[in-house]
Amino acid sequence: MPAHTPSSNAPGITPGTTPGIAPGAASDAAPTPRKRQPNGADLVIRLLERQGVDVVAGIPGGANLPLYDALGRADSIRHVLARHEQGAGFMAQGMARVTGRPAVFFATSGPGATNTLTAIADAKLDSVPVVCVTGQVPLGLVGSDAFQEVDIYGMSIPVTKHNFLVRSVDELAEVIPAAFRIAASGRPGPVLVDIPKNVQMAPVDPAVFDNPPQPGQPAAPPAPDPAAISRAAALLNAARRPMLYLGGGVVASGASDMAVQLAERAGLPTVMTLMALGAMPAGHPLSLGMLGMHAARHTNLLLAECDVLLVAGARFDDRAVGKAERFCPQATIVHIDIDESELDKILPVHCGITGDVGLALAELLPLLRHRAETGREAWLTRVEECRRRHPFVMPGADDPRTPYGLIRCAADAVDHDAIVATDVGQHQMRTAQAYPLRGPRRWLTSGGLGTMGFGLPAAIGAALARPEATVLCFTGDGSLQMNIQELATAAEEGVNVKILLADNNALGLVRQQQELFYEGRLVASAYRRKVDFARIAEGFGVPAVDLDASEHPLRDLADALRAPGPCLIRVTVPAEANVYPMVPPGADNLQMIGGEPETDAAMQEDDNDCDAHVDATGGRHAHA
Repeated sequence: MPAHTPSSNAPGITPGTTPGIAPGAASDAAPTPRKRQPNGADLVIRLLERQGVDVVAGIPGGANLPLYDALGRADSIRHVLARHEQGAGFMAQGMARVTGRPAVFFATSGPGATNTLTAIADAKLDSVPVVCVTGQVPLGLVGSDAFQEVDIYGMSIPVTKHNFLVRSVDELAEVIPAAFRIAASGRPGPVLVDIPKNVQMAPVDPAVFDNPPQPGQPAAPPAPDPAAISRAAALLNAARRPMLYLGGGVVASGASDMAVQLAERAGLPTVMTLMALGAMPAGHPLSLGMLGMHAARHTNLLLAECDVLLVAGARFDDRAVGKAERFCPQATIVHIDIDESELDKILPVHCGITGDVGLALAELLPLLRHRAETGREAWLTRVEECRRRHPFVMPGADDPRTPYGLIRCAADAVDHDAIVATDVGQHQMRTAQAYPLRGPRRWLTSGGLGTMGFGLPAAIGAALARPEATVLCFTGDGSLQMNIQELATAAEEGVNVKILLADNNALGLVRQQQELFYEGRLVASAYRRKVDFARIAEGFGVPAVDLDASEHPLRDLADALRAPGPCLIRVTVPAEANVYPMVPPGADNLQMIGGEPETDAAMQEDDNDCDAHVDATGGRHAHA
């Protein structure tokens, strides 16, 4: 229904008179001001407060100024002025990723709204609950090509879990709680709420404003099928070489501890996707780290040998499984996921379980035989032997002026509760390989979309949500330049973000693929001019440390990490320093390049051992 406009005459007041004064009477006293009637923007802020939102990142513009006016009148929500709407979206992601709760960001119409789309798409692919509230031109101008008008509702449909175009102020009390409920229910994801300016300015019934609806809460997840749980337990109990494969859904459901308990009870060697790192602590005897394109060699080799694979909250991303038909070719697959559409989407599964990962693992746990009863000691011995013969290699790990050393030395200088964010590229893969993450929700990276420019604003968001924590942001020069303007936001807010820059003056992972797979033809992957990042950071008000010029790099690194507030720490790395191992895009995960300290003969012998477990046709067994 169309929003109504206030009458020029207030109810019960005669035109031309002053409230509270009889006609014709004189008064020396100022009239008593009427209580201001709330409008749609006030109601939005009130509903956000009800949801427990205490920080919002964003940028104001003409179409969302009523929201900002209302925000200014509120005293419980802190606003963080981003320098780009994409940065605001990634700040919201950082908050949501470390807390597990939906976070909010604002943008105006037109270019402000379109600037949010990359951050929204990134949240969709990584299942992050964020709510984007955009201003829109007044409803009467929608479709007229008005100034800064775009159909952000239509544009955002493919990259949101749900979206709303609010057509009446009466809809707000329902839409805002629904946005939070949808964002957090089932498989989390982004929701966009587009609010025309006239809806923001329309008066709200004071009774609605004073008695707002209950906050939107996640819907209860579906209960796992008991019969499917029993089938999964029977398969795992009969397995001789089982493995556990954890995805980001384990972190999203808060099921990390349950997953570790299950692995320990049944003796399951465990791999994690990029999104699940930290779900099992680094250094745990059963942890094999990340699988896939840049996994340790022993991780991919052992996956090829498993006979039952329990997959929890993962979607078989191509960077994780490589050539799908060659992934774990002899394994019976048990797949648990909250999103039923993921079952049988990439790989056929023998036993599919739809439901919350935490609930499913909790029901599965008591049905599994204890490790001592399974007769799997030969398998666990094989795992340790493969680790020994194919260790992960980190050259220069003790020197902070090397690619791996910057990561390892930074990790040694901070506590276990530090939060780690990355951008996208070689530094991201090295951090995934080498940083000893010891718990969930301490790892922020762009997994599905692979967005350069994610790291710095996401780290700022994490620091806003967890101000007591040190936040490390590992980045490269290519990625940092994508959202370098947010250095100003970091300085302005004084966030405890340490930016660790591996500067190779190149697009490193692009260069690496050109070197390996395009006969060394390096096209548009190197910068012709070097950037002085230390001076740029200082210009934004962020202190900088250049380890290249340091006489005591370990000490200077530790001092910079201990100091309060933001800091940029830079080190030069060679453009030729590739990240290994690497599986060529589209190849079998056993076709790893590099990262092997042992002789070719030893490597071939072990690879042959693995090949014995691969179906002779090179494909997967179809499961019933």
